[in-house]
Amino acid sequence: MTDVIAFFPGQGAQHTGMLSDLAAEFPVVEETFREASEAINQDLWALSQNGPAEDLNLTYNTQPALLTASVAIWRILKEKCPAMNVVAGAGHSLGEYSALVAAGALDFSDAVRLVKKRGQLMDAAVPAGQGGMAAVLGLSEEQIADVCAGAADAGVVEPANFNAPGQIVIAGSMPAVEKAIELAKEAGAKRALPLAVSGPFHSSLMKAAAEEFGEALKAVAFRAPEFKVFHNVDNQPATLEEIPARLLAQLYSPVNWTGAVEAVRSAADLAVEFGPGKVLAGLNKRIDKTLSTLSTGDSRGVAAAAEEIQGS
Repeated sequence: MTDVIAFFPGQGAQHTGMLSDLAAEFPVVEETFREASEAINQDLWALSQNGPAEDLNLTYNTQPALLTASVAIWRILKEKCPAMNVVAGAGHSLGEYSALVAAGALDFSDAVRLVKKRGQLMDAAVPAGQGGMAAVLGLSEEQIADVCAGAADAGVVEPANFNAPGQIVIAGSMPAVEKAIELAKEAGAKRALPLAVSGPFHSSLMKAAAEEFGEALKAVAFRAPEFKVFHNVDNQPATLEEIPARLLAQLYSPVNWTGAVEAVRSAADLAVEFGPGKVLAGLNKRIDKTLSTLSTGDSRGVAAAAEEIQGS
């Protein structure tokens, strides 16, 4: 059995119709969505299959739907490969909750309720239209810092996602983000474009959501993870007692995905992206070309991953 690094995607990996072919083959998919739907009294399977996309892409809908999709795929591969040996894991933003569920540190129903609340608070933290995010391609971290400093007179704008070398997302108030986009272009960015998101996620503007979310985290029982989960805040595993604080700080801190991949790289030579789409596989290739990351969003991907995991 091949050692595996488990990766779990965040917002942006979702799409209407996700996991439809897997559901036809594996009953555990709809069973998992039924369990999640009961936890928050919302039909997540219908939303995931039929949308409309505008509703699925609302952050308080995306988060429980995507978490459920990732956990469903995790359960499929655990059925197919019961001796699967995961030696390390990490999730991109929301994906950190999927990783904790997979590691046995967090009950699935609790996680669904948590991320639903997380999405609602993130959505409410900054009024619609007043904050946003933008992707900047082709600038270094130092150049991004200069761009954000140069736009600071227009409001808060900060690095939010270090997704891969030369691919960084910024977040903040809309006037500051718009000014930063122009400054990034002047600094030689290959592209600098606003993202279709409802708020300035992973910026200090999300601190408005922290107090209430902290109370939600206190109400949940965590357990020691069965494999090391590397948290976004510092790309390190947490003790049982540290997990809630790491999740709370993640709300308003940048996600350093480059650092996450570098932190777990020595654990194994095979990584599996448990979730729809291939977002993390694409980022990982840019971070470390020697790490093979398998995508599992459809039947073909699951079958190929099972073969690799079993070493056949």
